[in-house]
Amino acid sequence: MVVNEIFGSIDGEGLRTGELATFIRLAGCNLRCSYCDTLYALNSNDGKQMTIEEIISEVEKYKNKNITITGGEPLIHDQIDDLIDELISRDYRINIETNGAVDIKKYVNRCLITMDYKTPSSLMENQMILDNLEKLTEGDVLKFVVNEKDLPTVKEILSKYKIKSYVYISPIFNEIELPNIVEYMKLMNSEGINMDKVRMQVQLHKIIWSPDMKGV
Repeated sequence: MVVNEIFGSIDGEGLRTGELATFIRLAGCNLRCSYCDTLYALNSNDGKQMTIEEIISEVEKYKNKNITITGGEPLIHDQIDDLIDELISRDYRINIETNGAVDIKKYVNRCLITMDYKTPSSLMENQMILDNLEKLTEGDVLKFVVNEKDLPTVKEILSKYKIKSYVYISPIFNEIELPNIVEYMKLMNSEGINMDKVRMQVQLHKIIWSPDMKGV
């Protein structure tokens, strides 16, 4: 597998925000989002070849039971199932960050899935596999990264689909005033959309460190 980086930090977003985790960032992505913040991992050669045993050996150095596998897009890798199986066999807790353009069926109930729905400003919304939305379980996460113009899309998706998972609404960095997300959440609530599992989030790692810093 081509690995861009492996490092220990905290999860900066999602259900495990603030918890220590080891990140495995795989290289290569099947999308090209306008707001991508990991351009350095987009291509399949943006890293080095590592065997699963080499990855595990590196992971074990960090002593964290939480593992976040990210990219790029991790689910396009041929050996991703083998990597997940090996990590689970060693009692690691796996969080897969995936972009919504790969079928998640094989991974449901095996790991925590944090899945994007690419909003219009990403220019990749037409790549979404809509069947994925209702495959997410009660313990998974559906994530929207938004600017002002994307907020109606959040409302549309929450109204149209039976979403069982948690829903996180995250700002495109420096492209939306944070109170506006809160106000839109209040609007959706007033219009009868179930907001019990809908949360606003910011990317904590971009507050603690420089927004462009790698390895955090």
